[in-house]
Amino acid sequence: MTTTFDRLCAILARDYKLQADQLMPGTPLESLGIDSLGIADLLFNVEDEFGINLPPEPVQLLTIGDVARFIDGLLAIRDDANGAPPEAGLLEAAPSPATPLP
Repeated sequence: MTTTFDRLCAILARDYKLQADQLMPGTPLESLGIDSLGIADLLFNVEDEFGINLPPEPVQLLTIGDVARFIDGLLAIRDDANGAPPEAGLLEAAPSPATPLP
């Protein structure tokens, strides 16, 4: 089964021409050359690829793992609303450091 992290890494490799060995859950997006504008662009692609809707509130996403957990949360909300079981994601037991920005 493909995880959210795997799907996210495929998007990153395709859109940002990154190598798979650079893509670990703890890898900071900034170290990959993805700034805040790049994160916004990434999230638009994620929205299309995963069939989710992004909330209007900004969130702090610093690592690839943060983005994967954020996506998992949105997938769970979508699936709960549709009555479907959530998809298996990355590090499901880990707390999410993705927090709303002030």
